[in-house]
Amino acid sequence: MITGLDHVQLAAPPGSEGALRAFYTGVLGMTELPKPTALAARGGCWFAAGPVRLHLGVETTGFRPARKAHPGLRVTGIDACAARLEAHGTPVTWDHALPGHRRFHCADPVGNRLEFLEPDGPAPWP
Repeated sequence: MITGLDHVQLAAPPGSEGALRAFYTGVLGMTELPKPTALAARGGCWFAAGPVRLHLGVETTGFRPARKAHPGLRVTGIDACAARLEAHGTPVTWDHALPGHRRFHCADPVGNRLEFLEPDGPAPWP
């Protein structure tokens, strides 16, 4: 039985760790988690914010950012979140199609799609 979600992994090209760290810790305020020694040699980096875990793993050949697949990150203060991203040069695209939520999408420094959402009323599902 599934009991929870441990993490979401996104791909990144070799050598992008510095840009990823600047974005995920500096812009989004996440904390970098140390990778186990056996996995650290593969490159990439892991981040957390409360119970949310994002792993960015190096794709050594044929990296393509996720354009449709994405983590949905629940936030508080979505307007401030969008303003912070834009102030750091990351454009956001608002999407009003999800009932009961305000949400937008953006791309991380390597082009992976991210969704940020905040409830603003009852959702039509449990």
